[in-house]
Amino acid sequence: MPEAGGTHRVHGFALPPLAAYVHIPWCVRKCPYCDFNSHAAGPELPEEAYVDALLADLQADLPRVHGRRLVSVFFGGGTPSLFSPRALGRILEDLERHVGFADDVEITLEANPGTFEQAKFRDYRGLGINRLSIGVQSFQEAKLKALGRIHDGREAIRAADMARAAGFDNFNLDLMHGLPDQTIEDALADLRTAIAQGPTHLSWYQLTLEPNTVFWSQPPELPEDDTLWDIQEAGQALLAERGYGQYEISAYAQPGRRARHNLNYWTFGDFLGLGAGAHAKLSDADGRIQRLWKTRLPKDYLAADKPFLAGERLLDAGELPFEFLMNALRLTEGVPTELFGQRTGLPLAVLAEGRRDAEARGLLIDDPGRLAASARGQLFLNDLLQRFLP
Repeated sequence: MPEAGGTHRVHGFALPPLAAYVHIPWCVRKCPYCDFNSHAAGPELPEEAYVDALLADLQADLPRVHGRRLVSVFFGGGTPSLFSPRALGRILEDLERHVGFADDVEITLEANPGTFEQAKFRDYRGLGINRLSIGVQSFQEAKLKALGRIHDGREAIRAADMARAAGFDNFNLDLMHGLPDQTIEDALADLRTAIAQGPTHLSWYQLTLEPNTVFWSQPPELPEDDTLWDIQEAGQALLAERGYGQYEISAYAQPGRRARHNLNYWTFGDFLGLGAGAHAKLSDADGRIQRLWKTRLPKDYLAADKPFLAGERLLDAGELPFEFLMNALRLTEGVPTELFGQRTGLPLAVLAEGRRDAEARGLLIDDPGRLAASARGQLFLNDLLQRFLP
């Protein structure tokens, strides 16, 4: 397979499924732990202007679609539920008209309990949005206050009730652990409360201190490592007991309710990235794979004299093993070995040396038919991935 200029001509490559991520970059208030591209909303959101920009951004990306329909759409942020049903409807109409939806398309909207209005969410459901992801983080007042959240525990429970009343039978609750001064009992109480709301999916992940956040410069006192480990073990046991199977590092689902949008990321699928600071991964029929990113600041994204595309980079063949495994090995079951060739166009032999090393260290399972981290490899994922660096 000849290579030139960082591109590669591939054998057996198949265009992967295509998803779309739509970024809404405003929140009521910026949380001190958040390192996402989100900004405190002013008294008036430039909703119409931003949707106009999103639709123009989509038009610019259409040549990269290559006839594929969308298997999922994810409205993320920020807080997308700050936008009206009319605004989100315009986006969905354009996506369906110009790209098209798979028959079983999954359309997810992120929302925070403080932005829930039952009539508004019924309208969202009427648009075809069929999954919610509700940012609860905790149900305990002291913990929510420490995290800078604007809702309380009662509002979080009411949000789940309203989601069901609005017609959503598929929703995720986002929950954090390892919070300031959190005990095992605190963490399990949050989990039990979340489970009692009957979500089909739970994202349960540890608070980490990220650069460029308030918590990074003014760190709170977090639990000791032994406590964090105990929380993780006890929480995983509770989730398994209640029927939530872990299928990714921080994702737990009832049978048949795994998040298809996120699974597309983890299996190295393609995705459009629309909106301020959105990232994309897109392949062409010749097997070239690009990462793209859009202009980050909303004011620049909205400026008529500035392009939507801030940068793009063609992935070299030597980078693809790490890029693929960085995603696929997050899955507890891993992926079938043939997926590597289908998504990268490279022969499985390019992984041979790294696989032998990882298997010898007990980080990768010894299975010719699967690429999957062992239990030890899941705990030391960064160490495992080091075996496949270019």
